[in-house]
Order: sequence, then structure tokens, then C-alpha cells
Amino acid sequence: MDDRVAITDLINEHGHLVDRGDFAGLAAVFTTDVVCDVTDFGLGVLVGLDASRESALELGDRNPVAHHVTNIVLREAGNGVVHARSKGFGVTADGRTGSVTYEDRVEHTPAGWRIAHRVIRLRRVPLRE
Repeated sequence: MDDRVAITDLINEHGHLVDRGDFAGLAAVFTTDVVCDVTDFGLGVLVGLDASRESALELGDRNPVAHHVTNIVLREAGNGVVHARSKGFGVTADGRTGSVTYEDRVEHTPAGWRIAHRVIRLRRVPLRE
């Protein structure tokens, strides 16, 4: 149960950190060599925290002002690995919203649980995977 709470908190913390631009704080959420697949956004696959920070800074004011996450489902994969799936939505400065699905590989590291691999899938069509 403690691990479930820690992993859920980890996933939830991401939005708080990103929304305030605390890129250094993301080291408490992701491994330093995290792989983040943002192909659905036309940004390809980012490797490492620095690449994610640079991508966010490049987007500038086009970033959402708020990232929200819900519907977190955790599945133990063994050997200190958990697969997490969650729903997210972002709110832009002009009030538009968008929906995504996060698919995470969470690993237990010496520093605690960290997301090592994340795929962000845009939700564009209803009633489809």
C-alpha cells in the first residue's frame, strides 16, 4: 500500500512541478535518463530531463497553464517495476482543453520510485484506444 501511495503521489506531482516551471524538481519524479515519447504532439522521443526541459521552454506560452491527472491504474510488473496508466487533461491560457493518456514505466531506484519511460497519447477520437 505504501508503494501505491508513493507512485500515485509521484504521478500527481508532475503537474504541480511543470505548471510552476520547476524543472529541477522533476528529478524527484523522473529518472535522469527518462524516455518521454511525445510523438503524438509532433515532438518525437525526448531522452533525459534536459531534453524535456528544453522542449517545454521552446513551447513557451503554448504550454498548458494547468496539467491535471486522474484515473491512475497501477499494475505490478515485478523486479521493482510498476506499469501505470492514467488520464490527463491540460488547460491552455485561452481556456481550451485537451485530453491524453499517460503510459508510464515506474522503477524503484535508490532514490525511490521514479518514472523511467512515459508515452503521452493524445485523445482525439471518442470510443477508441
